[in-house]
Amino acid sequence: MKSLCIVKTGTTYPEIRDLHGDFDDWFISALSRPDLDVCVVDVTAGHPLPESPDGVVVTGSPAMVSDRAEWSEQTAAWLKAQVKMETPVLGVCYGHQLLAHALGGRVDYHPGGREIGTLKVRKTDACQNDRLLRDLPDTFSANLTHMQSVLALPDGAELLAYSDHEPHQAFRYGDCAWGLQFHPEFSARIMTAYIQRLTDILNNENVDSAQLLAEVDATPDAHSLLGRFSMLVATQ
Repeated sequence: MKSLCIVKTGTTYPEIRDLHGDFDDWFISALSRPDLDVCVVDVTAGHPLPESPDGVVVTGSPAMVSDRAEWSEQTAAWLKAQVKMETPVLGVCYGHQLLAHALGGRVDYHPGGREIGTLKVRKTDACQNDRLLRDLPDTFSANLTHMQSVLALPDGAELLAYSDHEPHQAFRYGDCAWGLQFHPEFSARIMTAYIQRLTDILNNENVDSAQLLAEVDATPDAHSLLGRFSMLVATQ
């Protein structure tokens, strides 16, 4: 049986966790297959990373890649080694940024500020031959919440998707490593919970939180990427 390691890089707000579970729960729900052994490694708690998993998923985090926390930098070095070994890797939000950082890209706060809500993401022509994203519609809905971004992709990376706010919504490096800025693991309920949790902050940023809430929707196309990735790991 193939092994899939979920690298947990933080935890959600306590009130969201109490109602909806934590980052790893959302990923396990979407990635689980009877022919795949899924494990969780919490690198923020010092859990050791496996030497040679068959696949890797890196979660989001309340941390910032630019802070260069010790656990984060150690995970980045490990990710670089996994990519070199052609292990299938999927980084999501913080994981997307950490993967880009590990491979030589540049990560910092987005100059345009926060991106949050259910928004439209557009594929590039490079998706035509991409194993993970090629079957998605040219434009699809995705749930997002982030302040930092990949400001410069690693040399040799292929841009796969973008949005009005974010030029680097998805990329591939080599044939087996993908980064997604958006959250395929978020349900509409979880996206709603994030906007509600951040309402005061959003209002202070002159963002219409009520409109964001009204526009929250299911994102089945984005969500399907997790099942596609777990199938890729199980069958490669």
